[in-house]
Amino acid sequence: MDNDAIVARRVRIVVAAVLAPLITAAVIAMIVMWPGGGVKVSTYQTDTARGEVTKLAPCPDKRDQCDLASIKLSTGPDKGKTAPVQVPQAGKVPIPVEVGQSIMLGVQTDAKDIADRYQYVDHDRSKPLLILAAVFALAVVALSRWRGFAALIALAVTAVMLTQFILPAILKGSNPLLVAVVGGTVIMAIALFLTHGINAESSIALSGTIAALGMTVVLGWFFTKFCQLTGLASDGASAAKQFAPNLSLTGLLVAGMVIGALGVLDDVTVTQAAAVWELSAANPSASRAELISAGLRIGRTHVASVVNTLVLAYAGAAMPVLITFAIQGLPGQYVLSTEMVAMEVVRGLVGSLGIIAAVPLTTTLAALAVADRSRDLVTHSDQTDTN
Repeated sequence: MDNDAIVARRVRIVVAAVLAPLITAAVIAMIVMWPGGGVKVSTYQTDTARGEVTKLAPCPDKRDQCDLASIKLSTGPDKGKTAPVQVPQAGKVPIPVEVGQSIMLGVQTDAKDIADRYQYVDHDRSKPLLILAAVFALAVVALSRWRGFAALIALAVTAVMLTQFILPAILKGSNPLLVAVVGGTVIMAIALFLTHGINAESSIALSGTIAALGMTVVLGWFFTKFCQLTGLASDGASAAKQFAPNLSLTGLLVAGMVIGALGVLDDVTVTQAAAVWELSAANPSASRAELISAGLRIGRTHVASVVNTLVLAYAGAAMPVLITFAIQGLPGQYVLSTEMVAMEVVRGLVGSLGIIAAVPLTTTLAALAVADRSRDLVTHSDQTDTN
């Protein structure tokens, strides 16, 4: 018997009555806030080029402490030509430049001489990154097949939403919190329905995700204000504020918390909904209370590992800062009170609170959905035995 066909009708109506308006409102808000035109700042643009190192020799002036590289250009205005470029000597950079490597260059468009036109920027890592992405995609498809392929499409949609809506809309002056909530809701709706299908189980998971997302926003906003975080300690915050004076850095900080928690919320809510569905299938006579209790037992184990993962991820991002403080020998309370560390603490704990909230919310919704299905299964089984 089809699972969704016997899920309580009134629960489907409630889910549809809540979920459909939320998704519709998010889509309308996204259309209204969609950034028209580009968001680039002309004074902050840099022309770029790539090329391969064909020769290295010490710079003529030993005081420069550099190497003069001959670069065969593969892109840029002088594509195909060879240009001299000064690059840092081995020991001056963590990864020295060697013959045969591809590097990225900045282009000084107003330079008349090709010798003055190009500057070293960094190693060109596009090829190894593409290989890694291909290996990742093959592994996902090999393990999950068509569902894995759908997950990759959802990942591509997420990338498009981030680069074409969320970031440009924030830079255009839209409220970062509203953009994060709207963008996050649309991303989760597409990802869950595309990966798991449009059914009651994925609808329950999405409902739990949106509810937990809302709680994460409220907690993030409150504790950002309560801890007096300005957002200036974030990487690139000063530059972003310089070129977008109306940008709310505190709003951007909370928006980052929301986006950062989305992927883990997805994992938790889908797992909880699936767990309750399987518990109901294994014991069709289970009551709502029994399903909630059993689902929460599963959720506790899941949350314990997921929360640790999220906190460690944020701690890992702050490792250079923590090492600097450790070298200085500063007291722990002093270190925690600095905005650079406090910001990561708030991020990790607020995201974890959102995950914790997602477990009972999703479990309860799923139990409400399948409890009536359980009684229907028992009744159907009894009728079959009688016949």
